[in-house]
Formats: sequence, C-alpha cells, structure tokens
Amino acid sequence: MPIEENSVYTPQETITILKISDSTFRRLIRNGVLRVAKIGGQYRVLGKHLLELLDPQLPTKVHRTFRKVLKDLS
Repeated sequence: MPIEENSVYTPQETITILKISDSTFRRLIRNGVLRVAKIGGQYRVLGKHLLELLDPQLPTKVHRTFRKVLKDLS
C-alpha cells in the first residue's frame, strides 16, 4: 500500500501500514515519535508523518534534490 503524503490515515490503516500492534501505535503517540491529530475524538495520521517516521532523512533528501534542480535550471 503506497503512502500518499497528503492523505489522512485512521489508526487501523496506520497499524496495518507500519505492521505494529495497537499498543505500539499508542506508545509511539505517547512518546512523541508519531505525530497525530485528534478529530472528533479519533486519531488521524498524515501520510507525511508516516513517511517521516519511516525515513527521517526524507525532508533533507527532498530539500537537497529541490535545491539541485533549482541550481541546474539557473
């Protein structure tokens, strides 16, 4: 299942994607490892936060690539 950066995932979808248990999901939230929003009393996770959790270097890589493209265009 591909993770879309701008999609919003339910806890169950997040658990399935990360292949973790419900207790691990809650522990990640409690420890601040996984950023969530609480909407209508339910947790929601942005795809962007899942991608950052899976590859913490992703924002740096994207920024570096973007700067290289801009430099090449100049």
